[in-house]
Amino acid sequence: MNAPIARLALEPQTLASTIGVAHDVLAAAQARLGFVPHMYTHMANAPGLLHTYTTGYEHFRQASGFTPAEQEVVFLTISRFHRCTYCMAAHSMIADKVSKVPAPVLQALRDGTAIPDAKLAALSAFTHAMVESRGAPTPEQVQAFRAAGYGDQQVLEIILAIAVKTLSNFSNHVLHTPVDPAFQPYAWQA
Repeated sequence: MNAPIARLALEPQTLASTIGVAHDVLAAAQARLGFVPHMYTHMANAPGLLHTYTTGYEHFRQASGFTPAEQEVVFLTISRFHRCTYCMAAHSMIADKVSKVPAPVLQALRDGTAIPDAKLAALSAFTHAMVESRGAPTPEQVQAFRAAGYGDQQVLEIILAIAVKTLSNFSNHVLHTPVDPAFQPYAWQA
């Protein structure tokens, strides 16, 4: 059993309580999603954290060279490694409803079992190796990633995804971010 995680004494922020970049990010989320995710309201206590997260996240989404389904494989692999219940729920919903990750692949990612798609399995394995090794993959791991059809630039994109998910996973841990109602059907326990 893991030791309890400390809880920071910071309250979630709102559109009314924020200014500057934090307000802009919360307003954009409200306009785009119809709600402001709890994670954003908690991260808004450190506007630089929130801005860095959302900027990196958008760069990964728009320019990583990975398909939406592959992006979710990367995000879910990292979030599972870090045992982030919030991000596992959120990205499971996105994987299912938006990115169209096949149900057996999504279930395997959530359960930590063998992924029934060779290319996505290779992507998850390499992502896991990158997180576990703290960015020091072996030549064999890089070669397996390349053999699955991925390029060297995508190694760097996985580093971006790790940075982004580390920001969200770690802040969700110490803030004990509650899962939003929209993600609740995909709740996950470590």
